[in-house]
Amino acid sequence: LPFLDILLTNINGTLSTSAYHKPAAEPYVVPFISDHPRHVFENIVQTSLRRAIKYSSTFQLFNDETRYIKSTFLYNGYPSSFIDKTFRKFFSGYISSRSFLPFLDNEAQFIQMRIALSGQPSRQQSQVEMRIATLTNDNDHLVEDLDKKEEFIIQENENPNELQNKLIIHYTHEKRFNT
Repeated sequence: LPFLDILLTNINGTLSTSAYHKPAAEPYVVPFISDHPRHVFENIVQTSLRRAIKYSSTFQLFNDETRYIKSTFLYNGYPSSFIDKTFRKFFSGYISSRSFLPFLDNEAQFIQMRIALSGQPSRQQSQVEMRIATLTNDNDHLVEDLDKKEEFIIQENENPNELQNKLIIHYTHEKRFNT
């Protein structure tokens, strides 16, 4: 079921998502020979990879999408070395520097990168949030101090400013408007 730019698939009761490409759409992006700054081409590749990570629910679907991305950019005249360099730069924190190919090796790397890009909290972040929640019960006096400060600020804002009740009119005189 295609919805916007996501393809939703039901395989034996398991839902999966991937990036959707319309069948009639040509695989065109900004040609590499166009007169754009080099960072624009890098951004286009990185945006395509970010979309693949966010929309692909499995590692296999992600690999399929990265192959599609690479072939699309090759079709549009991007040098293979440029594509590989941009892939390697994008995956730099998730692949080893000894890796020959600039791709993720396993599903753990894919999931780690997907969580990092989606903004979902990691297990450790969730545990820290739980500890913070339990500590707030011990710090109720801090909340009371904050309430007192807010009351003071509200009282301070209630005193009118001397310019608050005055009307300031600014105009420009132009000869062309005279009749």
